[in-house]
Amino acid sequence: MEEKQTTNRLDMESVGKSFLRYLIPSIVGMLLMAVNIVADGIMVGNKLGPIALAGVGIAGPVFTIFVAMSLWIGIGAATRYSAMMGAKRPDQARIIFSHAIASIFVLTIIIGLTAFIFRTELAYLLGANVDTFEYTSGYLNVMLLFGFVFTVENTFSILVRNDGGPNTAMIALISTSVVNIILNYVFLFILDFGVEGAAFATILGGLVGLVILSTHFFRKKSNLRLVRFKFDKKLTLLILAVGFPSFLAEVGISVFTISHNLTFKYLAGTVGVSAFTILNYVHSVMLLLFLGMGAAIQPLISYYSGAKDEQKIKQTIRLAIATSLAAGIFFMLIGQFAATQIVSLFGDFPEEVLALAVSGIKLFFIAYLFMGTNFVMMTYYQSIGHIRMATWITAAREMIVLLILLMIMPRLFGLTGVWLAIPTSEFIVLVTIYYYHRKWHS
Repeated sequence: MEEKQTTNRLDMESVGKSFLRYLIPSIVGMLLMAVNIVADGIMVGNKLGPIALAGVGIAGPVFTIFVAMSLWIGIGAATRYSAMMGAKRPDQARIIFSHAIASIFVLTIIIGLTAFIFRTELAYLLGANVDTFEYTSGYLNVMLLFGFVFTVENTFSILVRNDGGPNTAMIALISTSVVNIILNYVFLFILDFGVEGAAFATILGGLVGLVILSTHFFRKKSNLRLVRFKFDKKLTLLILAVGFPSFLAEVGISVFTISHNLTFKYLAGTVGVSAFTILNYVHSVMLLLFLGMGAAIQPLISYYSGAKDEQKIKQTIRLAIATSLAAGIFFMLIGQFAATQIVSLFGDFPEEVLALAVSGIKLFFIAYLFMGTNFVMMTYYQSIGHIRMATWITAAREMIVLLILLMIMPRLFGLTGVWLAIPTSEFIVLVTIYYYHRKWHS
């Protein structure tokens, strides 16, 4: 039976080989997704200008919340799914899969329609003003009504990866990105649909990804099946508990975006918000690559945890930290030497916006030295059931420690303090991980 083949592959394969088999498709897929996000920004910036770009940036947190919900249920379910496969219980794994897909669909519909009713108030709450409201509102309307396509696709992708289909998940991500980029060009430059066109391109890209992921059902090695199930409160709570750090990580991105938008609006007006929006597009790329590393090790650690193989878990973590550290050094150097070229990609901006964005990238990119390790350790603790520590890492990085620093550092160092808040936050969190890990193993 193909369940055994899938199981045996992780049982028999070396950790290094398994790590690469999951890492490469995950990174390639995320890289394409990152290119996709940057292409959105470049096209909106070049076609509609900096105010439209800022408007879409302000609406971004709603998209992030939808991604957060899909990760909450997707990673929570996938962690349990892989543990069940490691424990040789494929029937229970199928119930978990079915539960997850039904839950995310219903949840997104309810939240999207509720938010749509209050869409005007929501736009202003997120930071829109008279200049940006039209763009923020246009993007929001599409996302709130059709966001369920994206959330179901993302949840499905995570579970396909955990079912031994990292390549299928990668192909779906690549297709989603390519379709989005093509449709963005068509809707913005040819049909002149404005920011609504950019939002529809994202949704239709997700729909294509969903169709491709569905082909996994027909693979011989697939254990995924939609089966009939009764709503299980205990299973639902377990999925939500395990997936909560992933949800929080994404919500943290929204908190990060909103808090920085409001701080820059207060300190430097629309110029500050425009400069931060450019940096945030670039940051999204780096963030996705680190998320790709987490996505690569989560199926492995969950599986080895279910199979009770401590040695393989340790080897996986060592490889992941070494990889993320090398990537972090590389990204930081890119920030120091290519900041001007990166900013110029996003269109012809006033000199003050350019200068602020370039200095911001040089300071902000220091964070990547610590961020990768923080991501890896969060995934590790989440996958082995240390949910409190995983939750602390995500809550501290972009919420608790960050918000405290944003209250203190701009008063001491002005705009430089805002840019340095995230690098400082990441470093502080890394120190707490070190002490926790040392204490736990002592």
